[in-house]
Amino acid sequence: MVEEGRLAPDFTLTSDSGEAVTLSSFRGAPVVLYFYPRDDTPGCTAQAIGIRDAWGEFQERGAVVLGVSPDSPKKHTGFREKYGLPFTLLADEDHAVAETYGVWVEKTFAGKKYMGVERSTFVIGPDGTLTKVMRRVKPDTHADEVLAALPA
Repeated sequence: MVEEGRLAPDFTLTSDSGEAVTLSSFRGAPVVLYFYPRDDTPGCTAQAIGIRDAWGEFQERGAVVLGVSPDSPKKHTGFREKYGLPFTLLADEDHAVAETYGVWVEKTFAGKKYMGVERSTFVIGPDGTLTKVMRRVKPDTHADEVLAALPA
């Protein structure tokens, strides 16, 4: 069960630069792990730009930011470059990590049901413990809400 106070489930995914990234390698720093549905869509772009625009504050707090979606590393590279995103994007193409974190859910759009990512964020303390679980986050206020959850 992924919940506050528990150790964040570890994983290794491929980044937008093609490197293998393991969550536990960031121990010692707070981590913002955010799951989003798709690169280059209005909500996901607003969410990423919000973090980019507040990047100085994330850096002041020593936070590592990792964005995760089912998109490929190549698609992530284009998204990151297009919007000048200063943080790492991870490819969860088989949505195994999204399933582990409980964010791969049934959704409905235009009367059709499908499986997809529920926009969610997990703030992880330097010791690897989940300090804040944020589900169904709003793209426009996401960065401010995450910063409020990070130690100053």
